[in-house]
Amino acid sequence: MSVAHNDREAPQAPRSIDRPTEMGSLYLNKDTASRLTLAFGAAGLIGLGLSAVGFLSEGTRPQALFSYLTAYFFVITLALGGLFFAVLQHLVGAYWSVTVRRIAETMGSTLPVMGLLFLPIGVSLALGSSTLYPWASHEVHNPTVLAKAGYLNVPFFLIRAAIYLIVWGVFGSIYYRRSLALDQTGDPFILISLRKLSPVATILFALTLTFAGFDWLMSLSPTWYSTIFGVYLFAGTTLSSMSVIVIIALLLRRAGLLRNVITIEHYHDLGKLIFGFIVFWTYIAFSQFFLIWYANIPEETEWFQRRWDGGWPAISLLLVFGHFAIPFFVTISRNAKRSPTIMAVAAVILVVMHYVDMYWLVMPQLLPDGPGLSWLDLSALIGLGGTFLALLVRKLGSAPLIPAKDRPYIGGSQ
Repeated sequence: MSVAHNDREAPQAPRSIDRPTEMGSLYLNKDTASRLTLAFGAAGLIGLGLSAVGFLSEGTRPQALFSYLTAYFFVITLALGGLFFAVLQHLVGAYWSVTVRRIAETMGSTLPVMGLLFLPIGVSLALGSSTLYPWASHEVHNPTVLAKAGYLNVPFFLIRAAIYLIVWGVFGSIYYRRSLALDQTGDPFILISLRKLSPVATILFALTLTFAGFDWLMSLSPTWYSTIFGVYLFAGTTLSSMSVIVIIALLLRRAGLLRNVITIEHYHDLGKLIFGFIVFWTYIAFSQFFLIWYANIPEETEWFQRRWDGGWPAISLLLVFGHFAIPFFVTISRNAKRSPTIMAVAAVILVVMHYVDMYWLVMPQLLPDGPGLSWLDLSALIGLGGTFLALLVRKLGSAPLIPAKDRPYIGGSQ
């Protein structure tokens, strides 16, 4: 029996899973979830507190702001990628991904809170700081930057940021809450409504992520521009979030949960998507570099030259090998995609490389002579990452780990 998608035909509600003994527990142990939530939440508060200390000190404020922006874009793109994965599955009516979709939905459901954590960046701009964004200074004389003043100004920047965060938070909440409502009612019209919403959500996701990348990252160097920068960010966002889904699924498997529900076939399918996006990210990254190198226009090449001076070549090469070559060859074979151990290694590498990528995009503006690790890098990453994980675990522990009434049959040993 399949779920009908015709409004004029009242579809029958699919039956829920009724074989928990064959499939393992569908719930994360509440005590375990509470302990993990407390641990991650405490780490998050400590990290955010240390970052606040950095903001308050004039000497460490620039490093604190750049470190926070790096960690913030890294973490929020993980949540955004989860939202996009869930939206995409509804858009195409995929059945294979139902059992892993709750993980993605839960990642997206953290967006309302993660949106609030943009406040340190927004407040610094509102108070007149141009530490992050040189175009925010009242002493800008560069004619190229002045020509962009109609777009790059603080009030309009903050309005756009609010729009992005509201859109993400609304869609993250809708897809998560309606999925939970389906768990309660089994009403297939919920699936119909989510599928109808998916084209709009996809378009708004593409626009908001692209313009957030332009605003929050590309305008760090306001004389530079790239028309495919948004696609580059999309590729990295999707790749890293699918890697997080694999990691969480494997951790649940290790804990004895969802036995025979998330199967080797799911890891194989996720592995194929990850492999494809490794190639896609590399293609977009190389295309961006090659077109700018070939045109050899000074205001464009300066951005890449900054990342090839001082100590930055090591990070640039690390991305070439760590974000492409190593995971590409690790996941290229069918057997690798069907191996939980190999997929775990590849997924961890890709998530780490996503942070390195964000660091490579942001930090050369502060440290042109080369990378330098700071305790504020660590505090911002722990603060934002800990908050994200605390929210994620709390939500995973409060609902079934899969949308149990989404399809007439889920599971089966493979």
